[in-house]
Amino acid sequence: MIPLSRFIRCLLLLSIVTISLAYGQETQIRGFAEFHTTYQKDKLQFGLGEQDLFITSDLGNRFSFLGESVFKFEDASPTLFNVSVERIIIKYNFSGNHNLLVGKHHTPLNYWNDTYHHGRVFFPTIYRPDMFNEHVIPLHTTGIGLQGHDLGTLRFGYDLMVGNGIGNGSNDVSDNNREKAFIGAVHIKPVDGMKTGVSYYHDVISAGEAHGHDGPILKEINQQLFSGSIAYFGKKFEFLAEGTYAMDKNDSTGTKNTQAGYVYAGYRIRDIVPYIRADYLKVPAGELYFTHDTRTSLVIGIRDEINYLTVVKLEFQHSESDYTGNSNFVTAQIAVGF
Repeated sequence: MIPLSRFIRCLLLLSIVTISLAYGQETQIRGFAEFHTTYQKDKLQFGLGEQDLFITSDLGNRFSFLGESVFKFEDASPTLFNVSVERIIIKYNFSGNHNLLVGKHHTPLNYWNDTYHHGRVFFPTIYRPDMFNEHVIPLHTTGIGLQGHDLGTLRFGYDLMVGNGIGNGSNDVSDNNREKAFIGAVHIKPVDGMKTGVSYYHDVISAGEAHGHDGPILKEINQQLFSGSIAYFGKKFEFLAEGTYAMDKNDSTGTKNTQAGYVYAGYRIRDIVPYIRADYLKVPAGELYFTHDTRTSLVIGIRDEINYLTVVKLEFQHSESDYTGNSNFVTAQIAVGF
């Protein structure tokens, strides 16, 4: 026979566990990592990529949390890694599919930046397109925004955001620019697997508060970005095309227009996806913020999706640049989620 005191303790413990399961918050922690090897100019090298820690938590009462931190290798040391807080977002679902978001976000300017973050296992290619590597797209914005998704028969969505800009005095905790960055984006999903949208970005970079390719910028820059994208990822065919037209205006050199874009296509054969991507970037002479260059790249690769969280990729890239010259390299990568 069970003593009464032990029975009461067991009953209390069972009650605590039941209440915790019923009312406690649900937190999920996921991680992503990648390893790659590159062959270029008769030189073979191995490297660790980003290790990503991804946390989501249901806070109840329409509130939720998303956090993403990345551990990246530090160039100045053979053993040290830096920790970068990539996203901290508190979301409030105030009505249906409409949300209020505060924190640090991936700037919702186009499909790639809004869909593929730091989990390289989900990238269709090994590296981001050139328009991201050359910082034509501001990757992050710290601020407040409104978001809606899957509205109506066309599954319409929108993002409106106000936040810190991209000047040198702007960061995750402050913004020395007197004007805030503004982002507006809309999209539709007319059929399963398809998403097409347009976006607009505006920021004023104050004089002396940013560094361009030639050092500190001495003139105020009024920057506008117009972007468009169309994506389709079906059971067999994959297609993604994006373009950005950047207008940087200042009193010294006037308005300089930068063009950047890429086209990706892949064809699925069971778990194997051969793919190709072509990139284009043109930055005119006299541009103060971006580096003056005309660059084209061609990527040919193959992706083996061993399972949902283990992917192997092999690709060849040829690039031609007025600024850095021509280059060819081969890269193999294994990316995982855990």
